[in-house]
Amino acid sequence: MKVTIEIDCTPEEARQFLGLPEVRPLQERLLTEMETRMAEYLRQSDPQTLIDQWMPFGVKGMEQWQSLWVQMLNTAAGMAPRATQGGHGDDDDKDR
Repeated sequence: MKVTIEIDCTPEEARQFLGLPEVRPLQERLLTEMETRMAEYLRQSDPQTLIDQWMPFGVKGMEQWQSLWVQMLNTAAGMAPRATQGGHGDDDDKDR
């Protein structure tokens, strides 16, 4: 035996029927408070502070990250890093 019951009601009516608490006023107060705090924070913050928080390593950190990847790619390709060539470059290879 199969019984199907279809109930047509709004979410508010279902909440009341099931005895669930009304949280809309609390939610609206919390959202208003969050909006107020975020707006105040953005008014007091300067752009440089925001960038420093979002990118803690800054431009120098990005350059170091790029340098690390270049070194790894050069090593994978079998190329010697420039710093270990001693400044002589290809001149030593001509004598050999």
